[in-house]
Amino acid sequence: MKIALIIALALGLLGLLVGVAVGYWLKKRGDERKLESAQKRAETILTEAKDRAHEIELEAKDRALAIRNEAEAEANRRRRELSRLEERAQRRLEQLENRSDALTERERRLNQRQSQLDKRYAQLEKAESEFQAQLERVANMTQDEAREELLRRTEEVARSDMARVLRQVEMELAATADRKAREVVTLAIERLASDIVAETTVTSVPLPSDEMKGRIIGRQGRNIRAIESVTGVDLVVDDTPEAIIISSHDPVRREVARIALSKLVHDGRIHPARIEREVEKAQIEVDRVIREAGEEAAYQTGFQGLHPELLKLIGRLKFRTSYGQNQYYHAIETSHLAGLLAAELHGDVRAAKLGGLLHDLGKAVSHEQEGPHALVGAEIAERYGVPPKVVNIIASHHGEVEPQSLEAILVAAADAISGARPGARRESLENYVKRLAALEEIAKSFGGVKEAYAIQAGREVRIIVEPNALDDLACMELARDVARRIEDSLQYPGQIKVTVIREKRAVEYAK
Repeated sequence: MKIALIIALALGLLGLLVGVAVGYWLKKRGDERKLESAQKRAETILTEAKDRAHEIELEAKDRALAIRNEAEAEANRRRRELSRLEERAQRRLEQLENRSDALTERERRLNQRQSQLDKRYAQLEKAESEFQAQLERVANMTQDEAREELLRRTEEVARSDMARVLRQVEMELAATADRKAREVVTLAIERLASDIVAETTVTSVPLPSDEMKGRIIGRQGRNIRAIESVTGVDLVVDDTPEAIIISSHDPVRREVARIALSKLVHDGRIHPARIEREVEKAQIEVDRVIREAGEEAAYQTGFQGLHPELLKLIGRLKFRTSYGQNQYYHAIETSHLAGLLAAELHGDVRAAKLGGLLHDLGKAVSHEQEGPHALVGAEIAERYGVPPKVVNIIASHHGEVEPQSLEAILVAAADAISGARPGARRESLENYVKRLAALEEIAKSFGGVKEAYAIQAGREVRIIVEPNALDDLACMELARDVARRIEDSLQYPGQIKVTVIREKRAVEYAK
């Protein structure tokens, strides 16, 4: 049993060894086959890579050859272009040389021709001098004497003919012209009767008591200074019982100050802040009065459809004067007179009336625009759609342009009739207003000036400046420069005080 078991074990061990050897041999064969397969694949890949590299090399050579061909073609094209430009430049140079030669030849011929002309001109001058000398010897007078004699005889003949024609015309017109003109003017004046409105430069404001004067003046004069500063008028507080005087050459400012001061006196609360509010309200009220005055003038003359801006300018004439004559009533009066004259002469009545109403329109803005008021008014009227015929009436009523219609002549005549009536105008007030306006214009011509007012009957100019534009030192220089400009530009009695006011306010609200 033991021997059999040992034999079995030996056989088993032998089989195991044989199996291991066989397995090792089979594995080695498999590894050799895999190695051979891998070597074959590697050779295949290497072959394919070599083929691909060869193809890429061929493609690169082809691409390089194509690029080279393109470069050579471009170089050839550029060489041909340069050759063409060189040929063109050569031709242009030849043309310029030919033209230069032609110009040189032409200049030579012109110089030769000029020389011939100079010689010919000298010969002609010599011949003319000889001919003139011969004429003077024959006529026994010089050339200037002959010219004067001819002009004198021609003038005598023309004057004789003109005098004969004028005499004939005068004889024909004298019989009827003077009588007819007197009848027309007299009839127009008789049919129109209007009051003469005299303008002054002061307004009196009644006070409930003399104690109110102190409240108007305020502590250390702050209230009266505030009123004069914001309105541009001069308040005169004197011994006149229960009254204070407002003085200003500008009726609009005077009216604004009167309304504001009357409300302040009635209310009793007078301080700078309230003064400013009341002046603003008074300005609004004056604007309303101006608008209503324009509408009233249009209603009286029959032109209710005028542009609102024209009505506003007509209303502003209520506060404008010319030689003491109120321009608002003068415009209405001129309109009626022109209409009556046109009716008598069978002219265009509406055109004459409208021209008379608007003829002094430029005076409403004469302090804002430069130029004759007739031309300024015509420009404004044209801007707001007034017919061209009426525009010419406005422009020609003082002779700046030629009148183009009978109505233009009639409006000029009506304007003269209205202004020439006894007591209608006064010279002194107009000169006074012009002087004060000139003072304000001089002050406003400087930079940084916000407002300027001529007060104290022209003895003081009060200037309000922009606080951010000028400092205190600049204000002192401004006062000196304005004073020098007034001395150089105007003539005035006595002396004029120049006051520059610089005020800066900071406002904040507590919430």
